[in-house]
Amino acid sequence: MNPDFWQQRWREGRIGFHQDAPTPLLLKHWPSLELPAAARVFVPLAGKSHDMAWLATQGHRVLGVELSQAAVEAFFAEHGLHPQRHDSRYGIHYTAGNIELICGDAFALDETALADCGAVFDRAALIALPARMRQRYVDELHARLPAGCRGLLITMEYPQEQKAGPPFSVEEDEVRTLYARDWRVATMERRDILAGQARFIEEGVSALSTVVYRLDRR
Repeated sequence: MNPDFWQQRWREGRIGFHQDAPTPLLLKHWPSLELPAAARVFVPLAGKSHDMAWLATQGHRVLGVELSQAAVEAFFAEHGLHPQRHDSRYGIHYTAGNIELICGDAFALDETALADCGAVFDRAALIALPARMRQRYVDELHARLPAGCRGLLITMEYPQEQKAGPPFSVEEDEVRTLYARDWRVATMERRDILAGQARFIEEGVSALSTVVYRLDRR
């Protein structure tokens, strides 16, 4: 899975992972984190997710990172925002109000960039990565978030042999193994969503669930 793969997906408009509204499971479970309104929330592999706009309406400061410049610019355009831009070693920063999106490689972010992130929300990052990259994603990127950080992780579970990812199936045992070193993991909800996912049904997937985890950084 290399950057060109995702850049091409955005160029061709093959963004079935994008949702036209904030994630319902985010709206349901986010309040349980009891975060301060002004907490900064890290959103990795952010795309042009409406979740970022919703988090901002809760008073949070949002820090997203996304490879595709088209996705970043589309986010601000679709929300009627006119961001200021500046460059840094992390990439091109787009900032409007309390939303900052970095167009760059998430793995290039270091502890300095993430130092004041009190929360993290991952709906489409971990499940976008093949198995060989998921451990690196957690060990490198999530490890750079500060102690006390908390957030939500949303995954999918389905028989992987029935469909080629992304999105990939990430089972609960793998989630717990990936995060065991630095994070406490609690399962919040598991929901059967196959009936509403026509694309998965068309590809012959026989079972599909989405799972919400709470993450607490030690």
